[in-house]
Amino acid sequence: MLASARHFTEEWYSAPYRGAIARARRDEDDLFMLLVFSELMGMPNPVGYYTLELQPLLMERFHDWHRRMGMEHSPLDDFRCC
Repeated sequence: MLASARHFTEEWYSAPYRGAIARARRDEDDLFMLLVFSELMGMPNPVGYYTLELQPLLMERFHDWHRRMGMEHSPLDDFRCC
């Protein structure tokens, strides 16, 4: 009973903010993708060494990211995803 009341209260409170939360999460993901792939695009990246191991995990999301950034095709010459 208490768990369902807590769930209802959380849903009622967070419902108006779902769009803003989703946009903030997407913007955060876009910034993270930029940091991860900036070295491949020729921009100096101070955290490149630490993010290199994350690239295989993010490759499947790369296409959606570069489309959201307004690039019709992959910005990398040697990496074709579409």
